Amino acid sequence: MIASLRGNLIALTGGRAVIDVGGVGYAVYVTERHARALRVGESVTLHTALIVREDDMTLFGFLEHEELAIFDLLRTVSGVGPKSALGVLGVMEPAAIARAIADGDDAPFRAVSGIGPKTAKLITVSLAGKLVAPRSAPAAASADHDTLTADLGAALTGLGWPERTAQEVATSVVAAEPDAAHLGLPVLLRRALAQLGPQRGAGA
Repeated sequence: MIASLRGNLIALTGGRAVIDVGGVGYAVYVTERHARALRVGESVTLHTALIVREDDMTLFGFLEHEELAIFDLLRTVSGVGPKSALGVLGVMEPAAIARAIADGDDAPFRAVSGIGPKTAKLITVSLAGKLVAPRSAPAAASADHDTLTADLGAALTGLGWPERTAQEVATSVVAAEPDAAHLGLPVLLRRALAQLGPQRGAGA
C-alpha cells in the first residue's frame, strides 16, 4: 500500500502528475484545484490512495489528509467511483462538502461532471452524519453568498446557459469558496465557465 509520496514534480498533464521519488516516477491523479497550484520542478508531498483493479493500479494524491479521508468516504457511496470522487474534490473544498451533506443539499454534487441527480442525492443520504460540518457563518455572510449565487446564476443565464444549469453551477462555485464575497463576481464567473467547459449556451 502506498500511503504517501514525497518528491519532485517532473511532469504535469491535466490532472496527471508524475512525482520522482528516489529515481522512480510515480503517476498520480490529483484534483483540478490541486493541479492548478502545482509547478513542475517543485517538491511535492501527497497523501495517496492506491486503487487496485483486475487489470490496473491507479494512484490518487491529495495535499491534505482530510481530502483523502473524504475521497475514501465518497467511494463508499454506490455509483461513485474514484474519478467521480476526485471530481467532487476538484470543485468543492472539504468544508463545503461537509456543509452540503449536513444540509442535505445535493445541488453542488449534481453540478459535478459524471454525477447525476440520483447519485447526488445518494451522496447526501449515505454520508449524513459521517462528516462534521463547519459552524454556520454569520447571517450577513450567508446573505452575501445568496446574493452572489443569484448574481452569478443571472450572469451565466445571460451568457446563454439554461437557467437550471446556471443555478446549479453558481451554487457549486460559491459553496466551494468560503471567501467568495472577497473574490468578486468576475473571478467567480471565470471559475464557473471553467467548470462548464468549452460548450456555449444557446448558440451551441
